[in-house]
Amino acid sequence: MSTIDNNNRVKFDLHTHHKRCGHADGVIEDYIQSAIAQGFQAIGISDHTPYFAHDDDHPFPGIAMARSEFSNYIAEVQFLKQKYDGKIDVLLGIESDFFPQHISLYETALNEVPFDYVIGSVHQVAGVSIFNKNRWKGQTDQENILTKELYYDLIAQSARSGLFQILGHIDAMKGYYPPFSDIPAYNKIDDTLKVIAECNVAIEINTSGSTKDVGGWYPSDDILARAHHYGVKVTFGSDAHTPKRIGDDFNEVANRLKDIGFTSWVYYKNRQEIEVAL
Repeated sequence: MSTIDNNNRVKFDLHTHHKRCGHADGVIEDYIQSAIAQGFQAIGISDHTPYFAHDDDHPFPGIAMARSEFSNYIAEVQFLKQKYDGKIDVLLGIESDFFPQHISLYETALNEVPFDYVIGSVHQVAGVSIFNKNRWKGQTDQENILTKELYYDLIAQSARSGLFQILGHIDAMKGYYPPFSDIPAYNKIDDTLKVIAECNVAIEINTSGSTKDVGGWYPSDDILARAHHYGVKVTFGSDAHTPKRIGDDFNEVANRLKDIGFTSWVYYKNRQEIEVAL
């Protein structure tokens, strides 16, 4: 691990998508050029993994890339790394779903690739998308608590898996259901943050919540304050699905983290942590 001092501040964005996933605009190079135009020193490309466990090559075209596109994705990012060498550090990342029952399959697929980092994101709880607000209809208060606790159990499991350097948007269930934040599960969240700290995995401040019903960022300031208390490391990702969103609120996030008490955040290269002073 290396530390970069305040006099050499690095601007980075580790969470971006492009048209290969089926729900984002633009090609990878568009995101790189947007980052250069905004003075970023590092840009991470992190499109969604294919559904490795599915029998079909491309079961969900509007959600993730085809399995047959995986090698093309890697090759394209590696080519662009070389093309933009000296102009910006292009980082090969990926955002992986976390399916505990398929963890070995995902380990095999991801560990043989020279990723700079892998983001682990829980997108489904009990087989239902975390962004499906209809899941909450008709549930009792106790069922809501159990759903939220299951979500954080999965996040803790993802931290323990050893497959990820970063955990994505750890309260994104609030995206289209803002009352999620008020469901009491504080002990479970604290337990999860302790696990994340123990496993030396970072959480991202993801600014794509501003594009959802909830507005704002993932996770909440309350969770960030508790993450700081437990020694959890943080990183930045816009979760851009269009090039113009690269780096959204980067400076505002940095200032908020300093207000909370953080003095640094991290990014990853060759799966090694690089600490950057705020």
